Amino acid sequence: MVDLSKRRLFSRSRIDKSALCLPWLAKPELFTDLCTRCGKCADTCETHIIKKGDGGFPSVDFNIDECTFCYRCAEACPEALFLPQTENPWQAKAAISDGCLATQNVECRSCGDSCETMAITFKLAIGQVAQPTIKLDECNGCGACVSVCPTSSINVSNLKKMEDNNVT
Repeated sequence: MVDLSKRRLFSRSRIDKSALCLPWLAKPELFTDLCTRCGKCADTCETHIIKKGDGGFPSVDFNIDECTFCYRCAEACPEALFLPQTENPWQAKAAISDGCLATQNVECRSCGDSCETMAITFKLAIGQVAQPTIKLDECNGCGACVSVCPTSSINVSNLKKMEDNNVT
């Protein structure tokens, strides 16, 4: 992993707005300016998905587990970085890539089984196994589907980033 924190010293470039940060961030574009990197959010995360990322800033790793939206990260933060818990935590949604076993005609429904909101469903298809589809309006971006995928074919990212990449 490359530490770009020193490179940013002179460029003052801001964090990528489409990158997935912590839930309920009030101003993601100011995250690197306001976060003190104290690690309290990671220490209190009940599923331990908040890890120190590039430059020591906290980031979410869905390969470990899911976000339960417990709000502990926001409560533990000494800075005023977070929106109230009543707000939408983020505009993150899941996307399934072509590496999915079902697209290769291998039966697998682990992502759908782990999706509590039932946003991932499987549509029967003639001559092949049922194909996964994601109902984006029902997906809350919790990431429960990511760690259970045997081929790492599911990614959770901001909806804006997905639209920029034409992912549906």
